[in-house]
Amino acid sequence: MTSPRPSRCSRPSRVLRRALLPMMVATIVSTSAQAADLLTIANDALLNNAELASARALTRSTEAGRDVEGADLLPQVTASGNLTHNRQYEAQSIPGQPRGDDNVNRLGVTLEATQALFNAIASRQVERSERQIDQQLYRLAATEQGVLISVSTAYFEILRAHEVLEARRAQERAINRQLEQAREQFEVGLIAITEVEEAKAAFDQARAVRIGAESDLQVRFEVLERLTGQRYESIDALGEELTIAPPMPAERSTWVELAMQNNPQVLASQAGVEVSRSAVEIARAGRLPQVNAFANYNYADSDADRIDGHDSSSQVGVGVSLPLYTGGRTSASVRQNTYLLESSQYDFEDQRRSTIQDVRSSYTRVTNDVATVEARAQAVVSNQSALDATRAGYEVGTRNIVDVLNAEQNLYNAIADLASARYDYVINLLTLRQRAGTLDEEALAEVNAWLDGGSVNLQLPDAAGNDPVMNIGERPTP
Repeated sequence: MTSPRPSRCSRPSRVLRRALLPMMVATIVSTSAQAADLLTIANDALLNNAELASARALTRSTEAGRDVEGADLLPQVTASGNLTHNRQYEAQSIPGQPRGDDNVNRLGVTLEATQALFNAIASRQVERSERQIDQQLYRLAATEQGVLISVSTAYFEILRAHEVLEARRAQERAINRQLEQAREQFEVGLIAITEVEEAKAAFDQARAVRIGAESDLQVRFEVLERLTGQRYESIDALGEELTIAPPMPAERSTWVELAMQNNPQVLASQAGVEVSRSAVEIARAGRLPQVNAFANYNYADSDADRIDGHDSSSQVGVGVSLPLYTGGRTSASVRQNTYLLESSQYDFEDQRRSTIQDVRSSYTRVTNDVATVEARAQAVVSNQSALDATRAGYEVGTRNIVDVLNAEQNLYNAIADLASARYDYVINLLTLRQRAGTLDEEALAEVNAWLDGGSVNLQLPDAAGNDPVMNIGERPTP
């Protein structure tokens, strides 16, 4: 089985290579400035995200590993030399011949070249490195899509927190007005002190909820800064006339098929099977012979007495080596890697099943979000009508202040729930595309077109404004 090559749909890195859409111009409440949109922030994340930078470096390392493995199939040239000094002491002598000591210097140089003619182990190691590159490219694509969904989620979580905060602030103002009205009525003797205390308790509760919403908003845009290494003054907001529609294509099975073809985690796991299969072939190649062509040249010289000139020799030939018995190492290695292959096959099946479940769940969430947004919108209308009726009853004496406060709280809870449901739909739709392996520039551009609702100011409080921006700093130098 041949490992699949990375396809265009599984390589969101092309977001980096294509021109991004122009940023939308929006007006901030206090000043006019250019707000950052989703595509701009996603581009910042692809350029500055530390996790993605690490994955790219690991990919380059994996690609370099192919050259390491292929080196054994290329010519190997080595040179060696030695220079020695020998001193010989002669204790014996031959009558009639002089006795002496010899001090001899010797020089030797060897130049050798080899070329693999048949090396099954090295060849299969190169094939494994190719499969590892395929696997790492899929992992890189999965990391890129993971960064895109993370930054998109962080973006819309900010907008969600902002809309919820606006609802909580409006709720606090409304209840505060009700409290002031109750106090005025108590001072002229129209109501009892109990109703004032009820309004005061409701106001304190609304104030606490508003403070929590402000804290949540600050935490949300800290996440965006971590992902992008950038700090933004404002971001584009989601338009009010957002069209909530079921996912297209409409069939859940089609989304599952897309995931099986494009999801980079599934493809990386499938490529992992081929990596393990190559390891089995490497182990089996240990039983095969190795054939090498070789050539060498030797040079030797000495300054010994009575020896003139130098010696030299050269050889050209072919060498063959065949392992006959290695203590059972080869057989054990084959068994070991066969079990690893079996394990990788189960890992692939587990990843496949997990992805199918994730896609089905995401599809169900998006489908349910469509109905939920419609129901939440109707709930806002109904609660507004209920509040109007309750206030009218309060004015004629058929309702008390507790009924009014409860109706106001229900209305603003419904408004906050509607805002939350809209962002659930957007985030779940992007998540569905990410799990199907189709989250790319086109998908982000489609969502980016929905940002026509002004802008959201992201100014940090002064106490935190002096913190340094979270970025990955200077790039390491190899």
